[in-house]
Amino acid sequence: MARSRDPGLEALLPLDGEVFFVDPDGKYYVKFVVKAVPEAPERPHGLNYSLTLHGPDGQRLVGFDNAHPVSAQTGPAGRKLRSQDHRHRLKTIRPYGYKDAATLLSDFWEQVESVLKEKGVKL
Repeated sequence: MARSRDPGLEALLPLDGEVFFVDPDGKYYVKFVVKAVPEAPERPHGLNYSLTLHGPDGQRLVGFDNAHPVSAQTGPAGRKLRSQDHRHRLKTIRPYGYKDAATLLSDFWEQVESVLKEKGVKL
């Protein structure tokens, strides 16, 4: 059965390669890498993506991606790496339940705003 078309892709795919400063001082920026790819078990939605927020030193503070393998779980059993949707928040990596492109964008911007607020960045 064919998957239904995700209308949010029309907003997400054109962001590929874009970089935006998100604070008045130009110290924090977001970067988008988004490619349509053939559907596969590790990318059932047909996307290879990385949406990231970076700090003044270039360090990734927030990231939503499926661009690299991550441990399936913590501890000794977590050594097996597999590609899956996940999110980074500061030093934490958690699985991410991809629903659609619009939700991905909304979830990403929500985390960006939260981390910037924690850092005391005025928007």
